[in-house]
Amino acid sequence: MKKLNKRTIAVHGGARRSQYNEVSEAIFLTQGFVYPTAEDAEARFLQAGPDEFIYARYGNPTVAMFEDRMAAMEGSEDGFATASGMAAVNGALTAMLKAGDHVVSSRALFGSCLYILEEVLARFGVEVSFVDGTDLAQWEAAIRPDTKAVFFESVSNPTLQVIDITGVSKLAHAVGATVIVDNVFATPVFSRAIAQGADVVVYSATKHIDGQGRALGGVILGTREFIRGTVEPYMKHTGGSMSPFTAWMMVKGLETIDLRVRTQAFSAQLLAERLQGHKALKNVIYPGLDTHPQQALATAQMGAGGTVLSFDCGTQEAAFKVLNALNIVLISNNLGDAKSIATHPATTTHQRLPDDQKEMLGITPGLVRLSVGLEDVEDLTADLLGALG
Repeated sequence: MKKLNKRTIAVHGGARRSQYNEVSEAIFLTQGFVYPTAEDAEARFLQAGPDEFIYARYGNPTVAMFEDRMAAMEGSEDGFATASGMAAVNGALTAMLKAGDHVVSSRALFGSCLYILEEVLARFGVEVSFVDGTDLAQWEAAIRPDTKAVFFESVSNPTLQVIDITGVSKLAHAVGATVIVDNVFATPVFSRAIAQGADVVVYSATKHIDGQGRALGGVILGTREFIRGTVEPYMKHTGGSMSPFTAWMMVKGLETIDLRVRTQAFSAQLLAERLQGHKALKNVIYPGLDTHPQQALATAQMGAGGTVLSFDCGTQEAAFKVLNALNIVLISNNLGDAKSIATHPATTTHQRLPDDQKEMLGITPGLVRLSVGLEDVEDLTADLLGALG
C-alpha cells in the first residue's frame, strides 16, 4: 500500500471489511469486545494480536482503519488517533518527556501549542527554549547535547513562516533529539515530513482531513516503537483517544482530501496573486508568492503554497470593516474547511498572547487569516475585492 500514490492510499488504505464485504467502511460503534472464553480474555489482555481489540479507549477497528490509512499516506510505520488536534500535540510531547528534559521549539506557534510548552510542560519541570524557527543558526545555538526533542509547525499559524524540516532535523538528530512536527498547514497531501527527517508528525484532523467542519480529531504518526511503546500507553490511560464515529468521518474525509486540498491551494495561489499590491493592504503573506522569504523552501518542501493566506489591512478597524463586508467568506476560527473562512488572529485565536509577543510574531492588529475553501475562485475574488473596496 505504501508504494501506491497518496490519492489511491487515501481511498483504500487500511480498509477492514466485515464478513459482509461492504464497500463503504463500517462503523464499529462499540466501546467493548466479547471473548469466547475467560481464557481468551486473559490471553488478549496479556498480548492482543494485530487485529484484536480490548476497549475503544485502547483501540477500535474503525479507528485502526483511520490510523493505518494516515500512516500509509504519511509514510510512517504507525499512528495513534486522538480526540482533537491539541490532544495529538499534547500526547506526542507529554508521553515522551519528564522533569528535567530540554525541548527546543520555534516561537511562532498556535496559541494552544504555546500554552502546552510554556505552561503545562514548564509546570512539570520540562525546560523549553524558544527560537526563531526560520533561523537555523538559532536552532543550532539552542540545541544542547541533552536536548530531548524539538517541536515546530512546518508552516506557522497565522504568519505562514516555513521551517526547514531537513535542516532542523539534522541538527536535532546530531544530539539524538526527537523531531516532532505539527504539519497542519502542509496537509497530508503536500507533506513529505517523514522523508525529510521528521520522527513524529501530528495533525489536527479537524482541519483538512475532515474538511467539512463536522468533528474534532487528531493523529500522531511515527515509528511503531514510538506509537505503541510511548504514545499508546499514555493516551489510552489518560483518555485522549478518538471515537469510532469520528474515525469513520475522518476515513470518509480522506477519500476526497487530495482533490479538495489541491483545488484549495490552486485558488489560494490565485487569490494571493490578485490581492498582492492592493492599495488597501499593507502586505499579503503566502508561501507561494515570490515576495515570501521562504518561497523556495516552501516549493521544495511541499510543492505548493498551501490553502491559507494572510493579509494585513493596517489597523484592527480596517480589518473588521473588511471582515464585516464579506458575503461568501465566513467569519470563524477554523481552517481547512470546504467553506472559505476568515479569522482575525489578534482578537480570537491568539488573543491571550501579550502585545509584545504578538508584535514579535507579526500578529498585527490588521492581520486577517484566510483559509480558502472550495467555492469558485472568481466568486471569492469578487467577494474579497468588494470587501476591500
